[in-house]
Amino acid sequence: MSADREKDHHMSDSDIALLLADAADEVEIGIAPYDAVIRGGRRRRARRWAVAAATALVLAGSSATLAVAGLPGGDGGAAVATRPTATGTSRAFEPANRTTLATGTENGKEWRVTLDTWPAPVDTAEAQAMLNAMRAHGEDPPDVRRASDLVGKIAYFVYRDYGGASTKVMENTVPASDTMTGTDLTSGSLPLEPGNTKDVRLVIGSVAKTAQRVNCDWTNGTATVVEKVDSETSTDVPAIRSPEGSPYSWFVCLAPEGAQYKSAEVIE
Repeated sequence: MSADREKDHHMSDSDIALLLADAADEVEIGIAPYDAVIRGGRRRRARRWAVAAATALVLAGSSATLAVAGLPGGDGGAAVATRPTATGTSRAFEPANRTTLATGTENGKEWRVTLDTWPAPVDTAEAQAMLNAMRAHGEDPPDVRRASDLVGKIAYFVYRDYGGASTKVMENTVPASDTMTGTDLTSGSLPLEPGNTKDVRLVIGSVAKTAQRVNCDWTNGTATVVEKVDSETSTDVPAIRSPEGSPYSWFVCLAPEGAQYKSAEVIE
């Protein structure tokens, strides 16, 4: 075989990366080892979300966590990135939006679910500054190998805190223009307490901004109805909330003790 013919059969790094991405796109991976639910349209986008969430669990180093970070009612400042200006100087980005999605107390311990949302950078220089700030804050967006991969994409991170111990349980990057519609729902379920591998009671999910109600059904035959609220509603109340900077609304619901997650769906 000639050198030219042999060269023709070699694949570039970018070719291999594209093939791997396509292969991963055809595999549905849940939020291992717990349940992930994808309902509604645009299954390819939803699958990528689930893969990223599973990766977050591995990175978190825990078998019982689902990463969620900040929603309405922010609790603490997030990292601040810097944006180079046309003159070469820098000015501060808006910090990541941190929203508290839900809070509660169980067995004398406080718990909360929060969501961090980072805005989409408009160019590579801005993306590099934001990426540096994210990593300094302990948040490394998935599928971002170089700063340019972040341009035009929103990054978000979800955390579960129980008794003062916080764990990242979900992460993703999505185009700033991404949306969910109708009864689209993407959710994951996991134990409330770190280290618990059986009581899968906590459900965290995203829905369309138009969604008004979500039913969380439990294995004991009961259900929790989660409705859309404004930012003034206490985070102790299960609710659909619309955090600033997120292209989706979010909800959190918790099964009563002795019951576990069964299903979740948007009710129009």
